[in-house]
Amino acid sequence: MATVVRLAKEIIGRRRAMVKSSRRNTEPTTRRGSWYDTHMAAASRAIAQRIPLVDLVLEIRDARIPLSSEYELLRKFNSSSRRIVVLNKIDLANRSQTKEWLSYFEQNNCICYGVNAHNKDSIRQFLNFLQSRVRELRKKDNSFTTTLLLVGIPNVGKSALANSLHQIGRTSAAERGRLKHATVSPHPGETKDISSLKIGSHPNIYVLDTPGILPPEISDDEVCLKLALTGAISNFFGGEKELAQYFLTILNLSEEYKRWSKFIHNENEITLTNHESDCSSGFEKNLKQRRQYPTDHTQDLIVNDVRQTLFEIISSFDGNMEDEKDLRRLIEAETIALQKAFKIPVELYNEDGHCKVAGKLLNLYRTGRLGHYTLDSIT
Repeated sequence: MATVVRLAKEIIGRRRAMVKSSRRNTEPTTRRGSWYDTHMAAASRAIAQRIPLVDLVLEIRDARIPLSSEYELLRKFNSSSRRIVVLNKIDLANRSQTKEWLSYFEQNNCICYGVNAHNKDSIRQFLNFLQSRVRELRKKDNSFTTTLLLVGIPNVGKSALANSLHQIGRTSAAERGRLKHATVSPHPGETKDISSLKIGSHPNIYVLDTPGILPPEISDDEVCLKLALTGAISNFFGGEKELAQYFLTILNLSEEYKRWSKFIHNENEITLTNHESDCSSGFEKNLKQRRQYPTDHTQDLIVNDVRQTLFEIISSFDGNMEDEKDLRRLIEAETIALQKAFKIPVELYNEDGHCKVAGKLLNLYRTGRLGHYTLDSIT
């Protein structure tokens, strides 16, 4: 982890210098966030006014960064019984580390729950958990309607979670009527207003979906990179190349790539299958292809090529991973090799090709196709 931290600081320092040079000091290049605009400031005040009025506050965090995605406005919120930390996107995080984080929060007297907003079974279980919490509240309070406030930084999946709870809740209650939808986008800052969605009946339960809020300043360089890598900060200093280097640093120092050794074996099997297909009839060939690739197999093949390329380069690397110069040399070799894996045209095998590799690599990481990583560590 020490190597990751050192390279993170180097990446940010290098990028700041580039931005400062290009802008000639006309814009701030400090950690003060360009993301914190007047809209975010106004939303922050509106949310702060509602916190004391709701029954439960659900702080949605990214399971990949359980600490770095903390919602700072809740630091002044003292009622632990009315606050639930929800680790969303558990499908993208390391499973064993997610369990450790859940235990960590529980040991610190914080109610915590892990969920995948895009999995119906996970949402049903989470909804049952929330209804159980609401029933406990109603023992003390006989109000007919319960309101839950969803808060969090941008792009942790608040709106996706609100929509899923609304859909499952309405279906379970057999309610009729048109479903409402909160705006969902892979880009941070798309939710502009506070919206209400009903997620349960008998008792009536509503969730308030809110805009994502970041603090005006982030003092920790590595936290900045983690937020940018997971998509909470858009176009962090404009540096997709730097973010891709940061991800490759994490990948190279992890054990995740070792799981891809099977693709070397699978590649040989596919070659043999293609040879056998050439010897079969046209009908049999098409049938085998449909069975082998039931979906968009072009994208799947690219992902497999990327995994195989990274596995081969990391496995054959003879340098010292803990040495920063060696690690940078490895990252450069990976970036060059990935141009072919991503089918980048040969004429773009230059700086433009590196930029395209970075964008495609970040997309694969953020969608979980290059493994499951938890970037925050407990110790």
